[in-house]
Formats: sequence, structure tokens, C-alpha cells
Amino acid sequence: MMFWDGGGAHWVFWQAALMWVGILVFWALVIWAIYALVTSMNRRPGGSGNGEDPRRILDERLARGEIQPEEYQRLRALLSGRDAPSGATNTTEDRTAA
Repeated sequence: MMFWDGGGAHWVFWQAALMWVGILVFWALVIWAIYALVTSMNRRPGGSGNGEDPRRILDERLARGEIQPEEYQRLRALLSGRDAPSGATNTTEDRTAA
């Protein structure tokens, strides 16, 4: 009965447009939820910021004996943004060159 006089036909366009907008919003939310779920599952629990990881790796390398204490001090100073001590040399290169 709504379309008999022809005056209600313009509502069909708006209803269809709102339906498409609703569908797009729904799928955007579904995709976002999946993305958020996957990224949160891939995070390491108790992970520290990027600034701490290099120091932790450097500490582990020293503990395993891969680098000498002098090399450790030089790299630690380099990571903290200070210049390396003037007497420090690259002992890793010295060991590989020999």
C-alpha cells in the first residue's frame, strides 16, 4: 500500500544505502576483531620494549662467552647512545681475522 501513490518510492534508495553501509561496517568490525585477536596472540607475554631487547641479548652473549668484557662495554656504551671508550677495540673482528 505504501507505493500506490508513488510518493514512497524514494525510501527504497535510502533503505538500500543504509543496508550496504551497515554491511560494510559489520565486515570492517569482523576483520578488525580478527586482526586484533591474531596480533594479541602473537605478542610475547611480559615482553619488554625494543630498547631492552638489545641489552638483554648483549648480556646473554657476554654470559655465554661469545664476546669479551671490553667488547661488551663498548657495545653497551654504543647502545646507550654514548661514544665508545677510546681504548676499546673491536675484539670480535680481531678474533675472526686471526
